[in-house]
Amino acid sequence: MAAASSTSAAFRAASSSVKLLTSSSPTAQNILSFKPFSNPLISNNFRLTANSAATCRSFTCKSQSTPSDSTPTKVQELNVYEINERDRGSPAFLKLSQKDVNSLGDLIPFTNKIYSGSLQKRLGITAGICILIKHEPEKKGDRYEAIFSFYFGGYGHIAVQGPYLTYEDTYLAVTGGSGIFEGAYGQVKLQQLVFPFKLFYTFYLKGIPDLPSELLGPPVTPSPAVEPSAAAKGCEAGATVSNFTN
Repeated sequence: MAAASSTSAAFRAASSSVKLLTSSSPTAQNILSFKPFSNPLISNNFRLTANSAATCRSFTCKSQSTPSDSTPTKVQELNVYEINERDRGSPAFLKLSQKDVNSLGDLIPFTNKIYSGSLQKRLGITAGICILIKHEPEKKGDRYEAIFSFYFGGYGHIAVQGPYLTYEDTYLAVTGGSGIFEGAYGQVKLQQLVFPFKLFYTFYLKGIPDLPSELLGPPVTPSPAVEPSAAAKGCEAGATVSNFTN
C-alpha cells in the first residue's frame, strides 16, 4: 500500500509540473503554438519555377530550313546551258594525288559561261570546284563531288552541290541563292553533252517568287552541236541580262 501511495503521489506531482509548464513557461507556449515555417523567398522561387515550367511546356521551335506557310512551294523550271569557250583558262587540273591516273583528292576548279535555255541570252558564269571521289575506268569516267554557283548578273545567283558523273546524268541539290533566288531550294538535273565543254541544266526550283520571263522560254533541244546565238556570244545589246556576270 505504501508503494502504491508513493506512485500515486509521483503521478500527481508530474501532472502538476505539466500544468505549470503549460501555463507559465514561454518556451512551452512557443512549442505548443507551433506554426508551419513560411519563407517568402522559397515561396517566390516556387512560383517562379512553376511559371517557368509552364512556359517551357508551351515553347515550340521551328527549323529555319522548313518552309513556312507563306513560302511559295510551286516548282518552277529553269533551263541553262553551260559552255566552255576555251577563253577563261578553265578547267584547271590539280593532281594532288600525284598519281598517273585520276585519283581521290584531285581537284578541278572551273568557270564557264552560261546561256539561257533558248541560247539567245548570255546570263553570266559558273564558278566552283569538283573533287574527284572515284576513278571508274570500267565506265570510262569519273565521279566527282561538285560545289559551284550559277551567276545571273543583276538577278543574283544559285548555289548547288552534289554528284557530277562524267558518264551519266545526275541530280544535284539547290542549296540556296541570292537576289531573286534568295530562299531557293529544290534540285537541278545535269546532262553531260560534251565533256567538259557543254552541259545542259534543268532546275526545279521552289521557295521563290515567279521568275522573270527573260530567264524562261522553250529551250533548244540538248545536243553536242548546240551553240549560242551570235548576238548572245558577242554580248550584244539586248542579248544579255542586266549586269551579266563575266
